[in-house]
Parts: sequence; structure tokens; C-alpha cells
Amino acid sequence: MSFEPLKLRADFPALGRVFDDGRRLVYLDNAATTQKPRDVLKATRRYYEESAGNVHRAVHRLAAEATGLYEEARQKIAAFIGAPSPKQIVFTHGATEGINLVAHGWARKFLNAGDELLVTEMEHHSNLIPWQQAARAKGATLRLVPVLADGTLDREAFRRLLTPRVKLLAVTHASNVLGTINPIAELIREAHAAGARVLVDGAQSVPHLPLNVAALDADFLVFSGHKMLGPTGIGVLYAKPELLDAMDPLLTGGEMISRVWDDHATWAEPPQKFEAGTPHIAGAIGLGAAVDYLAKLGHDALRQHELALTAYALEKLGAVPDLKIFGRAPERLGVVSFALEGVHPHDVAQFLDRDGLAIRAGHMCAQPLLRRLGVPAVSRASFYLYNDRDDVDRLAAALLAVRKFFHAT
Repeated sequence: MSFEPLKLRADFPALGRVFDDGRRLVYLDNAATTQKPRDVLKATRRYYEESAGNVHRAVHRLAAEATGLYEEARQKIAAFIGAPSPKQIVFTHGATEGINLVAHGWARKFLNAGDELLVTEMEHHSNLIPWQQAARAKGATLRLVPVLADGTLDREAFRRLLTPRVKLLAVTHASNVLGTINPIAELIREAHAAGARVLVDGAQSVPHLPLNVAALDADFLVFSGHKMLGPTGIGVLYAKPELLDAMDPLLTGGEMISRVWDDHATWAEPPQKFEAGTPHIAGAIGLGAAVDYLAKLGHDALRQHELALTAYALEKLGAVPDLKIFGRAPERLGVVSFALEGVHPHDVAQFLDRDGLAIRAGHMCAQPLLRRLGVPAVSRASFYLYNDRDDVDRLAAALLAVRKFFHAT
């Protein structure tokens, strides 16, 4: 598949929307969720229309077809991230559930009073609050690695904080606010040398970057399907086999058991051990279709497109008077957070929405980071495979109009 955003846009029904004033939708909120291509929509619809049986239960044809499609999706996802085995792929509702599963099933089981957990100031709340809760429950201490003015991690502070007391480093691969891509391989090596396990929040990186969990030696990795063209309500936890074996399940009930007696039960082998109840079958199948779509594009081609588009966006937005861009890390994603002097980010987003542009505004579920930046909220534009320079030009022109309107009044 050739990488041409205008042609790719035709694969996404939502991107064909034209508003009442004749302006087409410019979708720039991809860090929150991405649009869905027809391949994904067809795969989920086909399951519901043709093979809507439950998985791993009945022996009739529909159940067998559903189970086959569900497990085929697991295999595709394992290959996509370089997992040695599909048995290391646990389907969840999203990255948030994956982190909570590890916080409950591993941290609350193995942490002791006096142990430490290490996170960073750039974490999404989903990779902060579960560790706050686990630390409080076990009498452990949670410490945060600070962020420097350019939006990169303070590596000296990281090394000072990485003591033998640290049992887990939970770190985002890429910031949903700053776009910063952290040197995850180096962080994992240093954490392992200090005796700590590492959980990688890949919600922003897996959709955009080439990634091989085995080569990285990550202990845990989580990501969400809806940020990579897949359905909402489906995500993945990857973990090393010995960790999955040792962890307790978060949810119990049907499907995750081996044997049940009146007063006790034993668990199935991973990944079924962590997939209690009827899973989001259509979501997993849809995520498998999304992985197929991205694999045809190629991660390298996608990365080069986003690098060029982000550089162009930084240049164009940097020329807008009174606009401050947050984060200038040399390695970054297509995420640009900014503030327009004298205009609240929510007003910016609403003004742009009238012009057909969809961006995000708010604290981005990263209040500690915004506190470090000295602002209560920001506006954010985030790019993906179907965005092009024309989208950036529309954004820059709309921001100039916002500035003119608010400064004139």
C-alpha cells in the first residue's frame, strides 16, 4: 500500500464528513482516539452478522468460527509487537485496565513496606493513580522522575532515584502532551541493572513507532486499540511468561478457571487466566484488522510521514504570534500542545470546531505535568497517517483567526 494521505483518507468513512458550511472535517485529535478504516468496520460487522458465537465454550460452528477469529487476532498482535508467543498477549478493555491488572495482580502481591515505585512527571493519570493506590495499600513509596524544560526526562535525577529499593519503573514510551519519545531501551536496561521490573505504557507509541518487546526486554507493555485504528473497549497487556504465571487475576468468574470446588478454585493458564467472562470478541477481531492495515502501510513509512508532518507543523505554528508550544524534545511524536496567550484552551478548541477542525483541550489527563509546565490546560493537535500539510495549513490559519478575534475584543 502506497503512503498517500489523501488516498488513505478515502478508507475512513468519518473523514468524508462535510459540515453545513461546506468545510470538510480536519481530524487532529488522534492522541485521544483515531478514526476507523473500512477494513476494521467490516471485520467487526462480519463477526456480528456471520459468526456471533461465544469463544472457548461451545462446539457448534459459530462458536468455533468466533474462537478462531479471536485467537487469530491474538496471533497477529503478538507478531506486530514482536512478542515471542501469543500466550503473552492478554486482551483487556484498554491500556488503563492493563496497568490496573499489573498494579493489582503483581504490585499488590509482591510489594513490601519500604519498597519504592518509580514513575515520571509526564505520565498519563492511568499510569500514575494505580501506582499511588498500590503504594498506599502496601506501605511502599512512589517517586516521580522530573521533566526538564525541553520536555525530556531528567536522566541524572532518574539515576539518583533508581536505587535497589525500586521494584518497578512504570514509564510512558511517548508523552501524550509533549510528544516526547523516551529512550525506553536505555531506561529498561538501567532499571533491570538496578533489579527493577519495567512496565511500558505504549498507548502513544505502539500506533506510531516500530517496536519489538522481546528486543526491548520489557517486562510489561500495555496499549489501547482505539488509538491505532481499532475499536474502543479493547486493549492489550503483554508480559513475560513468568510474570503472568506469578500474577493474580484482577477479575474472576467464568472462562478464567481450571477447576472449581465449593470453597476454592484453580486458574486457567495465561492468557485465559486474565480474561474472565465473555471478552470483547468483536473488538479483538477489529484490532486484528487494524494491525493488518498498519502492517500493510509499514511502520517505517508511517514514521517518516509523521516526522515530516510534525516538523512542518512546528514551523507553521511557531509562526503564529503569541502562541507557545510545549515540549521541544529532539525525538518526538506528531503531538503538538500549545497555548495562545490570552485565550483559554477550551475557547480555542470551540472556535476551531466551528471551522471544522477537531483538536483536544484540557489537562490531557496529565495534571502533574501541566503543573510542572505552569499551566492549568493546553490545546493539542495530534497527527496520524491520514493527515497532511493541508490539515496543518488549515490549523495555522484558524489559529490566526482565533488570535485576531479574541485580541480584537
